Amino acid sequence: MHRRNRNGQGATLFFVGFAAGAALMVGVQAWLNSQVDADLRHYREVRDFVTANFVRGADHDELVNNALKGMVGELDTYSRYYDEVEAREVERETRGRFVGIGAVFRGDISSGQILFPLAGSPAKQAGMQVGDRIVNIDGVPIEGFDRADMQAALQGELDSVVELDVIGLDGRERDYKIRRKSVIDPNVRHARIIDAEHGVGYLAILGFSHETSVEFSTAFAGLQEQGMRALIIDLRGNPGGVLSASIEIARRFIPEGLIVSTEGRGAPSYYRAEADQAWYRDFPLAVLTDQGSASASEVLAAALQDHRRAVLVGAPTYGKGKVQTIRRYPEQGTIAKVTTSYYYTPSHRNLQRDPNNGRDYGIAPDLEIPISRKEREAIALHSRHYSPPLEFLEQLRAWEVQEGEELLDRHPLDAQLDAALELLIGAREQPVTDRDD
Repeated sequence: MHRRNRNGQGATLFFVGFAAGAALMVGVQAWLNSQVDADLRHYREVRDFVTANFVRGADHDELVNNALKGMVGELDTYSRYYDEVEAREVERETRGRFVGIGAVFRGDISSGQILFPLAGSPAKQAGMQVGDRIVNIDGVPIEGFDRADMQAALQGELDSVVELDVIGLDGRERDYKIRRKSVIDPNVRHARIIDAEHGVGYLAILGFSHETSVEFSTAFAGLQEQGMRALIIDLRGNPGGVLSASIEIARRFIPEGLIVSTEGRGAPSYYRAEADQAWYRDFPLAVLTDQGSASASEVLAAALQDHRRAVLVGAPTYGKGKVQTIRRYPEQGTIAKVTTSYYYTPSHRNLQRDPNNGRDYGIAPDLEIPISRKEREAIALHSRHYSPPLEFLEQLRAWEVQEGEELLDRHPLDAQLDAALELLIGAREQPVTDRDD
């Protein structure tokens, strides 16, 4: 009998304890909800005040977007909330792809005249030629179309078909049925041999997407087939992008050691070289940088500099050493990007600019070559232009002769590129650096 009473008392205590714990949990949750409700209640109060009184009226969705942009954007220079339209552009830049036919037009797209199709594009696979002029899209004449009209007519859903009637440079009429595909928007451009005698190649990397490391390897192999024995990588004006692409390219040249570390509130992350990926470990290399080289491009340049795998030529980099973490919100089609850590080079240099302590740049080049603002702008404009596949160069040059004008953009005056070339061919002494940055 005594044992039964003790068991009954234990059961009673258990249920009393459970009930007290449950009550406490409900109370804590209610308190948390009250705090959230207070925040939302105040937002609604301000929203309702604006909606009722703003002189032009206010759109509800616009107010929400502005509130979210303010919340994230006020954290620092690089944190940001992207609305649905902006998020689509971010996704295109990150993926390095777009849906379309993959053709570069002469002048504005409204001209309707193809300069050349991109490598591997649906336009090229369909057989479109240099100089083809579109006259009808899906049976509709393009006469009078502006840029927006042309883009709307050519763009469409993945795997949808567009019918084009064209007139070629030879005067022949042709028609194409082209299935729209996901096309690489190339970040690696202008790959060419700039000194055949010494086998020096050149290429520009405009940014880093998930496709860039493959683009780089393809361009590198193509230049080797043309006799390349040394390379100049142009990172000027490259604002960064996908960190992994930058790291993958660094691993092509660095056989061992640290590439970059990211350090912030959580545990640091270390990205190291992979010996079996260092295909070009002994390849002579120069890298061009300037004030527009930032973030992931600084990671690549600094890793090559710290490991003494490349000489850096040009101007100091921008100094964006902060790392952003992205979160996507599929239901809204939006993106939030928040700073979460800092980049550190293999020698543990912080890439972040610090004007308050006298360092308004990221990394200094081994050889600084000043150029004018006008020259820098001309170089940047050239870099952004699409470069034609090698197979179309002969046709394009013949067309230039026929037209009596230049259709392809030529590399402008460039003292920084000249200096990098001189270093690689031995016409200029290698710079002696004693960095403390």
